[in-house]
Amino acid sequence: MPPLYDPEAVRPMWEELAHVGVKPVTMPEEVDQLMAEKEGTTLIVINSVCGCAAGGCRPGVGAALQNEVIPDRLVTVFAGVDTEAVQRVREYLEGMPPSSPNVVLFKDGKLAHMLHRQDIEQMTAVDVANDLIKAFNEHCNAEGPSVPRDVYEKTAHAQQCGSTIPLYPGS
Repeated sequence: MPPLYDPEAVRPMWEELAHVGVKPVTMPEEVDQLMAEKEGTTLIVINSVCGCAAGGCRPGVGAALQNEVIPDRLVTVFAGVDTEAVQRVREYLEGMPPSSPNVVLFKDGKLAHMLHRQDIEQMTAVDVANDLIKAFNEHCNAEGPSVPRDVYEKTAHAQQCGSTIPLYPGS
C-alpha cells in the first residue's frame, strides 16, 4: 500500500524521535518481531503529521526519555506513511480505536499505558513527558536516558501543520 504523505516531507518528524533513540519501524513484520518479545517493556509511538497533537507529542516523548528509568525498546511507526506497520500496531491494541498520534507502552506483551490523540490534544509537551515519566517509573526497569543530555538538547522539533505536507505522488 503506497503512503499517503511524501516520506521525504515527513522526514523531520520521524528524525526528531530517532534523534532521541526511538527506532523507526516501517514494516508489519518488524512490528510482529518486536511484539514477539514478551519480556520487558516496549514503547511504540504512532507518529503523525498533525501539527497540534504530534507537535507536542514528539517533544514530550523526547523529554520523558531523559528519565532515569525508560522502556527496554523504543520504536515509532508513522501514520500515513508506514501504513501497514501502523495497522499491525493497531491490531495489538486489542480493539482500541485508531489514533495518531498515539503513545503506547507494553509490559510483558500486554498494554500497560496509552496516550490517545484525544488525551494528547489537551496536553502540552511537558504534560506528555510527565505522564510518560509516571508510567515509566511504574512499569519500566531499563536505565535512562535514551541519549546523553547534550544530544537531547540538540534535538530539532518539527512544528508543521499537516495540511502543508504534500501527498505522496500517485496517492
